[in-house]
Formats: sequence, structure tokens, C-alpha cells
Amino acid sequence: MNNSDVTVNEQEDSFSKFYASELRKKRQQINNNDRGFNELEDERRQVFQQAIRTPGRRGEVIKKEEIEKEFTRRFKADDPTYHGSND
Repeated sequence: MNNSDVTVNEQEDSFSKFYASELRKKRQQINNNDRGFNELEDERRQVFQQAIRTPGRRGEVIKKEEIEKEFTRRFKADDPTYHGSND
């Protein structure tokens, strides 16, 4: 692994952490999508559309991964039957 690979990995990691923190600020109605805020869903839709226009861009791939992680985190936090992993 050369120095440029490390720099790219560090940049991707830094971007991923920054974007994840930005996603946590977005409001989303989890149980009832007919009312309330849908900022996170709107972001997901926008990233999906951008990925269609420019497929293969690493930034869109990272964004899609982080959005899915954020939805998963929120659904698990909102689900009363979820008690965490016992692994």
C-alpha cells in the first residue's frame, strides 16, 4: 500500500464520518411517512438520482452506504422489540 492509497482511504473515512454526522441532523418521520419531516428520505432520493447521472463515483457510493446505516440506526432505535445484539 503506497502513500496515495493511505491518503485516499483517509479522505474517504473523513468524508464518511462528516456525512454521517450531517445525516444525524436531518429530521425524518419513521412510523408515519404521510406526515412530518422527510429530510432524510429526500436526501436518499437526491443521492440516488445523482448516482444514476454519474454512476461509479465513490462519493455517491459512500453517501448511499451512510444513508442506509442512518436509516437502520433510526429504525432500530425506534423499534421497541429490538434489544441489541447479543453477539
